[in-house]
Amino acid sequence: MDCILVRHGTAVAREEWGGKDVDRPLTDKGKRRVRQVAAGLRRLDVRPTIIYASPATRTLETAQLLHDVLATHSLLQLRDELLPEVSPAQVVRLFQDLPPESCVICVGHEPQLGMTASLLLSGRACGAFPFKKAGACLIELPAPAKPGRGELRWWLTPDQLRAIGKRAGEGDGLSG
Repeated sequence: MDCILVRHGTAVAREEWGGKDVDRPLTDKGKRRVRQVAAGLRRLDVRPTIIYASPATRTLETAQLLHDVLATHSLLQLRDELLPEVSPAQVVRLFQDLPPESCVICVGHEPQLGMTASLLLSGRACGAFPFKKAGACLIELPAPAKPGRGELRWWLTPDQLRAIGKRAGEGDGLSG
C-alpha cells in the first residue's frame, strides 16, 4: 500500500482570523501553491484510491484541490483521526483494513503528520520528521500496516513538488 502524507497548504494566520482555528481557510497564495504541488504529484504518477482529510477547513480545501488536479475518481473522506490532537497510532489504524493495492493520501497537520511518519518508519512517534506546509512523503506499507514496517520512497518539500509540476505543466495553468 502506498501512503502519501500531505500537510495542508498555507492558511490565513491565526492572528488575522476572527473565528475558530478549525475554520481557518487557505489563503489565495496557499491555494495556488497547493495546485502546483498537486501538479508535481500528478507528474510523479500519484493515483489515489482514497483521500482522507482532517475536518479542518484548510485541510479539506487542500484535499479538494489535490482531488481536482489529480483528476481522480477516488473517495474523499473527512476523518477525525487527522485532527491535530489525535495520536499518530490512531492515524495508522486508518490503514489497517485498506486493500494492499490502495494508494491513500492523508491531508493533515503538524506535528501529527511528522509523528505519524516517524511511527510508520521507525516504530516510535517523535518530532524528527517535520513537514513544511504542502510538503509530502510517500511511505510504502505492508498489509496490514504496522508501526516500524514502512519504507520511505520519497520525502519532498513544496518547492520540490512545485518544481516537478512546473517541468511537467508548462501551459496547463497549474504552474503559474
